[in-house]
Amino acid sequence: DFNSELAHLIDTLNVGGVILFAANIGAPGQLQQLCADIQGHARACRRPPLFIAIDQEGGQVARLKKPFTEFPGGSPALRDEADAESFAAITARELTLVGVNMDMAPVLDIAFDPAESVMAGRAFGADPDRVTRLGLTVVRTLQREGILAVAKHFPGIGRTTLDSHRDLPRLATDYATLAASDLLPFKAAVQADVAGIMLSHILYQDLDPDWPASLSSRIADGLLRGELGYDGLVMTDDLDMGAIARHYDIRTCIRRILAADIDLALICHKSPKIAAAHEEIARCLHDDPDLAARGERCLARILRFKSAYLSGGEMQGPSRFPVRSF
Repeated sequence: DFNSELAHLIDTLNVGGVILFAANIGAPGQLQQLCADIQGHARACRRPPLFIAIDQEGGQVARLKKPFTEFPGGSPALRDEADAESFAAITARELTLVGVNMDMAPVLDIAFDPAESVMAGRAFGADPDRVTRLGLTVVRTLQREGILAVAKHFPGIGRTTLDSHRDLPRLATDYATLAASDLLPFKAAVQADVAGIMLSHILYQDLDPDWPASLSSRIADGLLRGELGYDGLVMTDDLDMGAIARHYDIRTCIRRILAADIDLALICHKSPKIAAAHEEIARCLHDDPDLAARGERCLARILRFKSAYLSGGEMQGPSRFPVRSF
């Protein structure tokens, strides 16, 4: 439930959003009240409404359990665009009812080798065309229903076998191969005006031999913003994951993120890292004119999407949560 720690994040550290996990979620009414309290405190502090995000992919990664609609099998079990639209429409309506406004979905990774890929249980499949078609259906349906969609994990982690929750995977696949396959769903999502794109914690040796995608100017600013022309929200994956936490301190991460025109830094666990990140952002924006200019661009993008999707943080839909079945 809403508490003093959460209030401190909003009123003192000025977080732009929160992400909810299973431990934060009880009955639908409890979740609805939590989201209302979050936005209410932001309004009371004269802050913009917050992104309230959740990983609701269906299947393996679904924070909402019954009486919310469950989708056994998740993305791999969706047969066609009609299934994908049904999943996204039901999910969007249920998220809206409780006050969640951002879904960290769809997964646009391609599980080329289902026996080995770390994403085999979460991806739409091994065929780039199928991943693109179903992924775009989810993006368009979520956003038509007022939920910000976040495509992940750019520029694609379907070829990796090491889980970045544990440590930093390295991928030697060359750019030409990635461009002809892994990048295709993300290029299509950019064209479809997906609200957000999440960067992976993978070191793509042919794209940037020094930094993982989530900390890479070459990948975030050069490839995604420059070559693909994306001007939506760019965010990291969770900076508490082993791929980052085992190799980089939070202040280094923040400097890299600001330099790469990345809008949102995800820190998904309570720790001193959040305050340290806030301090480093403030220091960089004060001391470095180039980073300050980049920070202004990030802020403008964030406010643009909040204005378009969050409606002042007001709750939408009826107060009673309807139980649905799929």
